[in-house]
Amino acid sequence: MRRQAPIVTYDEKKQQLAAQLAGRNGGAPLALAKDTSNLFRDREPALKRHLDVRHFNQVLRVDAAQGWIEAEGMTRYADLVDAALKHNVMPAVVPELKSITLGGAVAGVGIEASSFKYGLVHETVQEIEILLGDGRIVSAAPDNEHSELFYGFPNSYGTLGYALKVKALAIPVKPYVALQHVRHSDATAYFEDLAQHCAPDADFVDGTVFGPDEMYITIGRFCDDAPRVSDYTFEHIYYRSIRERREDWLTARDFIWRWDTDWFWCSKNLYVQTPLIRRLVGRNHLNSTTYTKVMRWNSKWGLMARLNRLRGLHTEAVIQDVDIPIDRAAEFFDFFCREIGILPLWICPIHARRDDVRFDLYPMDADKLYVNFGFWDVVTKREPFPTGFHNRKIERKVAELGGIKSLYSDSYYEPDEFWENYNKPAYDALKEKYDPGGALQGLYDKCVLRR
Repeated sequence: MRRQAPIVTYDEKKQQLAAQLAGRNGGAPLALAKDTSNLFRDREPALKRHLDVRHFNQVLRVDAAQGWIEAEGMTRYADLVDAALKHNVMPAVVPELKSITLGGAVAGVGIEASSFKYGLVHETVQEIEILLGDGRIVSAAPDNEHSELFYGFPNSYGTLGYALKVKALAIPVKPYVALQHVRHSDATAYFEDLAQHCAPDADFVDGTVFGPDEMYITIGRFCDDAPRVSDYTFEHIYYRSIRERREDWLTARDFIWRWDTDWFWCSKNLYVQTPLIRRLVGRNHLNSTTYTKVMRWNSKWGLMARLNRLRGLHTEAVIQDVDIPIDRAAEFFDFFCREIGILPLWICPIHARRDDVRFDLYPMDADKLYVNFGFWDVVTKREPFPTGFHNRKIERKVAELGGIKSLYSDSYYEPDEFWENYNKPAYDALKEKYDPGGALQGLYDKCVLRR
């Protein structure tokens, strides 16, 4: 028997995938079969029909002259960046972790230190080919017949379809990035200065907060030469260097992945910041892919939960990114220090790339500068508290201050409250048009009820 020729081209792969779904009517909801996930919400066991899209992981074209890159939806940013750097460009916004996929960053919300200039990942996208739940594949662009899906796809988390191919903005790079770390001890002055540093001469701006009186703004600028180059891919730890060095230089690639080696600072929970353990683990395993696998294993078996119960401790994971208008940022920070107390915090300014564009399911005021607060840890107390107690406090405060919360992690909104924040009329219209048979889950079911 003659062996079937392997499917190699994008067109061949998508035709086979569409054929699997064509004519499907009813049954269990669809879900993706994939090797990586950066969603931090445990799911209830449920019957689902898994769609294998792992082979949609190729970079298709880099056009440095025209400033764009095209890749399949399951392409990891680690591979996307490697392909782009060969042409002396990079995706305009690269989320912090190598294991994040291009399609995931578009259907979710992707951010990094270039977001003060280029907005969120979905604001850099020019076109998306989307697989719908009934097997149709549509091309969504700002100015075509599926423009409403283009503007409604970000923050839909696979409930409207799956991104099979994405074309996005690429920007020129230089060999090195020069860093300047500016310290502040007052929150009001810190956020005022953060806004001032979001200037055209900067290429990257973010911040790290170690305490109410120890806050840093980091400004990055591309440069052709460097007097020295630091290495934070093994024995040295990037976030610690922020307190130790006023200036620093990294290669462009190492700057892009400066947070991945230690999952920002969360690797401390796996003890790999201890020098001996770090050496035993080895350079190749110090990355977000390894840490995510360990986290999923712990979530499955509940080892830490059992240990905490034996120790008489009550815990709640508070793993969130929230975006707050900068004029309310000091107020949120004060609340967070008093009521939650997780440190360090990651700070990242965001400004819309264009003021005439609105993405329906993640509405942000294009005239405002926002500040992303990233915090990823566990609140531990001796006294018991209700499920989701601290996360609910955060959700209410974010809404009160006119902010918005990403949905990649635990959410506890009541339905009316959720849809007030995430534009129910727009979502319902998109769902009716692009998933009329209900082959895909609904946004509230998936992101809040975690089904």
